[in-house]
Amino acid sequence: MANAMLLPVLLSFLILPFSAMALTQDFCVADLSCSDTPAGYPCKASVTAGDFAYHGLATAGNTTNLIKAAVTPAFVGQFPGVNGLGISAARLDIAVGGVVPLHTHPAASELLFVTEGTILAGFISSGANTPYTKTLYPGDIMVFPQGLLHYQYNGGSTPAVALVAFGGPNPGLQITDFALFANNLPSPVVEKVTFLDDATVKKLKSVLGGSG
Repeated sequence: MANAMLLPVLLSFLILPFSAMALTQDFCVADLSCSDTPAGYPCKASVTAGDFAYHGLATAGNTTNLIKAAVTPAFVGQFPGVNGLGISAARLDIAVGGVVPLHTHPAASELLFVTEGTILAGFISSGANTPYTKTLYPGDIMVFPQGLLHYQYNGGSTPAVALVAFGGPNPGLQITDFALFANNLPSPVVEKVTFLDDATVKKLKSVLGGSG
């Protein structure tokens, strides 16, 4: 019994030195010439002030596409300075009539800050499938918990812009419509799992560039 009680204490002492080493390292700018790992990129040997600043979000994204929206990322792949810090960012541009369809970020929660226009946004809980929706105006923020399906669309008559913060250096992205209709998943399978008829599935695959 005594040995069983001592085991958690011993494990704590084993972990503490590694935690201390992590805390004493100020930063770990990503070496993008190496492969990403579950723990992040290896640290770059030579670091400059430029590694901690990024200008990429100053330019509006190209919204001349199917969804009339653009996400400009400042993830670790674009902004190596966020490696290991548990944060990243993005810029969201949505033209009039544009939409970011239902999607999820499997590796991070999202905080959206509207700077221009009007954005209708919402997410759906995983338990009761309860929708939480809100109309957002400049200065408003909304949080989208990690892994939950959510969306944004332009609800106004002018372009909308938002800045987005993520609780991870590489939040990931999966858009539900693209996952179902923009690949070669056979139409009969899609029909089974979505309850949609064959004509609708084939139409959506045609629009989104899927096959099968």
